Amino acid sequence: MTAEPSGIPLLTLMLMTPLFTAALIWFYPEQDDRIKYLALGAILLDLLLAFWVLGKFDPTDPGFQLTERVLWISTLNIHYFLGVDGISVLFLPLTVLLFLGVVLASWTSVRLMKRLYFSLVLLLLTVTLGLFCALDTILFFLFWEATLLPLYFLISLWGTGPNRRYAAAKYTLFMLAGGIPLLFGFVLLAFDYAAVEGTGVPYGLMFDYPSLLESTVTPETQRLLFFLLLVGFAVKVPLFPVHSWLPVVAQEGPVAVIALMTGLKLGVYGLLRFVVPLTPDASLEYHWLLAGLGVVGILYGGVLAMVQTNLRGMLAFSSISHVGLVVLGISSFTIQSTQGALFQILNFTLIAGGIFLLTGFLHHRIGSTDFVNLGGAAESLPMLAAFVLFFGLAGMGMPGTSGFPAEFLLLTSAVATHTGAGLAALFGVVLGAGYFLGIYRRVFLGPVRNSVVKNALDLRPRELFVVCLFGGVILLAGLYPAGVLELTRVTAEGWLARIPIGG
Repeated sequence: MTAEPSGIPLLTLMLMTPLFTAALIWFYPEQDDRIKYLALGAILLDLLLAFWVLGKFDPTDPGFQLTERVLWISTLNIHYFLGVDGISVLFLPLTVLLFLGVVLASWTSVRLMKRLYFSLVLLLLTVTLGLFCALDTILFFLFWEATLLPLYFLISLWGTGPNRRYAAAKYTLFMLAGGIPLLFGFVLLAFDYAAVEGTGVPYGLMFDYPSLLESTVTPETQRLLFFLLLVGFAVKVPLFPVHSWLPVVAQEGPVAVIALMTGLKLGVYGLLRFVVPLTPDASLEYHWLLAGLGVVGILYGGVLAMVQTNLRGMLAFSSISHVGLVVLGISSFTIQSTQGALFQILNFTLIAGGIFLLTGFLHHRIGSTDFVNLGGAAESLPMLAAFVLFFGLAGMGMPGTSGFPAEFLLLTSAVATHTGAGLAALFGVVLGAGYFLGIYRRVFLGPVRNSVVKNALDLRPRELFVVCLFGGVILLAGLYPAGVLELTRVTAEGWLARIPIGG
């Protein structure tokens, strides 16, 4: 195994800290409050490690850094191989930050089976960080599939809707179905590498991501691989028409966990990390398909968000609309769109995750997020209402927030490269502003119609700390976007250089 110069395997420590703590929790009695503090301590330690990784990262180096590698399955040439680059490094602190918000949001709302809940959350943190660090395709796939177990139990056991078990089962079946083409694509790529290099099977199989980037894949194999990986990741994004699990899970699942599922856009990360770099010719050939899927997502999600009668349903379809703009940006293949797409995926972690956490705070107080049970909530919950407005405006791309530079880069690139699709995306942005402001007015403004709303308590100090922390990062990245853009620029240029534009 090779580690960073100090000899400390930082990435492995990041993965092991929550995993070890998840096991340690079971040595404490079920009602012991130290369980929560152990989970919180593990996440704070991981946050320090994530910033340590970020401090060690050299943004002028386009390659993978802080790599750790050890042979895992010798007969298949599979390695435990971790590393970060400009695409993945910022996801580490932001992911841990979102999990910090989830733990604090669950501080008093989770009263039953606390050991199981917090250990599942920590397990999910481990495998999620592993996804961003994995540089072996099979290791990535194992982390990818490992997210299903904690999410299934978190949704089915702590969901707030009567159909939570159905929602958990539907999500799991969708993800298992998406995993089949994903695994087949990675295996196909490994066999193709062995055939091209003439190294033979099984010892010549290659799952090493940096080596696969340098390999030559035939056009026919690229096309097949493109569609296999696209389908596999599209389920997780989610893209129309494989999106139907998200609105169901958003309505039935625990709101804090849905904040993770909408904030961490692992499917779009997969498009950036694997689909385009491994199939550059096919991606360019089918750029119109990516653009079309993006536009359909923007408009479909926006229209469906307008007709929702529940705040959680609106946010779910809004998420589908916003992620459609990112997919459209990826299809543009310019440095502006590439950095804008990456910037926007990072934004989702705090903006989409943050607004769902606020929705969870609202649900915990009122017992519902249906519009019929709300109205006038700003009168008794002024701070909560103010932060919902702030996060909503950030999601709309308000200047001064991190949403503005990301959305501006995406829209200008889309209009320049796919004019019709770009204009449709602009319409989608206007549509998004319309449905958010209209629904915000129904939920938070006007007369109070429910006595529960009238007597509800505003944000507690713990909750206020979470949203202020998220909001501060959103403002910092919005006022100084160069910090994010310079950190990702060299890697984004290398990513774009793989696309044979004009070739």
